[in-house]
Amino acid sequence: MAAISDFTFFHPLRVRWAECDAQGIVFNVNYFLYFDVAMTEYLRAMGVEGASMLEFFTVRAEADYRGSAQFDEEIEIGVRAARLGRTSMTFEMIIVRGGKVLTEGAMTYVNTEKDTKTPCPLPEAFTATILDFEKTAPQTRAHA
Repeated sequence: MAAISDFTFFHPLRVRWAECDAQGIVFNVNYFLYFDVAMTEYLRAMGVEGASMLEFFTVRAEADYRGSAQFDEEIEIGVRAARLGRTSMTFEMIIVRGGKVLTEGAMTYVNTEKDTKTPCPLPEAFTATILDFEKTAPQTRAHA
């Protein structure tokens, strides 16, 4: 997993009561919700909104839990492109509270044709946008 300093983008979030379990900590599945929210904001920060450039689906989701967030805490979700393949892309994600990593994860998405939902190449403009945005370059097709 990348270091906190490798992440260009962070999205702040305050833990809501409905996201917590009976012990008052964030229920494990909600970390994936946080990843999804941050991914949307990551795309927005690059100027990619809605379905304007691509349509992709999650094909792999993983998380390693190092600590727990609790109700009303302020956390930050970091997103960075780790790999850009021909039709798929992998993003590393971290959840941080006060400089401490609580959760590390990765989400892999495959880009598809809008009508047929079959895999298709990532648009070159999208790939270029990510490469311009990231301070730590992702692995790309040329390096895969």
